[in-house]
Amino acid sequence: MTDREPEDHEFSEGQGFDDPYEGFDLEPPEFEVDPDKVDPVDSRVVTDLLDRRNVSNDAVDPEQLLDVGLEYMHINRHEQAAETFERVAQYTDDDCLEQEAWTNKGAAHAELEEWDAAIGAYKEALRELEDTEHAATAETNLAYALWESGRSEQALEHAERAVEIDPRFAEAWYNRGFFLLERGLAEDAVEAFDNAIRLGFRNADVLEEKARGLEELGEYEEAEELADEVKEMRESAEEQLLE
Repeated sequence: MTDREPEDHEFSEGQGFDDPYEGFDLEPPEFEVDPDKVDPVDSRVVTDLLDRRNVSNDAVDPEQLLDVGLEYMHINRHEQAAETFERVAQYTDDDCLEQEAWTNKGAAHAELEEWDAAIGAYKEALRELEDTEHAATAETNLAYALWESGRSEQALEHAERAVEIDPRFAEAWYNRGFFLLERGLAEDAVEAFDNAIRLGFRNADVLEEKARGLEELGEYEEAEELADEVKEMRESAEEQLLE
């Protein structure tokens, strides 16, 4: 991962908005802002209004608040997103939604390269629910955060756990392959990359890492073919950006 371009961290899709879409509003409709108390353009308004001392649980719609956090992610307001996801986790009574919120909070911290905070959020997501919808994503993201913070052995453990939870999670296989390759287990790594590719996760990063594994196994001809394909893919992507 040291030579790869930065990649997005996995986060959930949320519940979505009604059709027709009426536009994005950072202020949930349940609240009315008193301009004498808060500046309506203050970026901390949502956080301040959602303080438990000021708002009862039944006055907050956690699913709608989750969508607010996701919108923050889409516009690269990751600090605000992390705060919003934490509020979701605090207010919801739904264990699965709470896990989703903690997982997304970890992704927001990861985008800010706040690895310790990301690790804490992912571990919180996995504290009670280890085999649910968002558990594999939390394990995969936790593995990445641990590797970034220098804990590579723990990273592989959580990458293994992710594919155990969801054997059809392609990115989990890719991460597993990367960590195996870093430990010199090239044959197992290539097998993991093949699983990721079969599951639809075929991009330049995966092919490049597989080529590296094939080189270590002495499969130079196949490795060179993949390297050429990677070069073509990246050149094509650059051309599209220029257009």
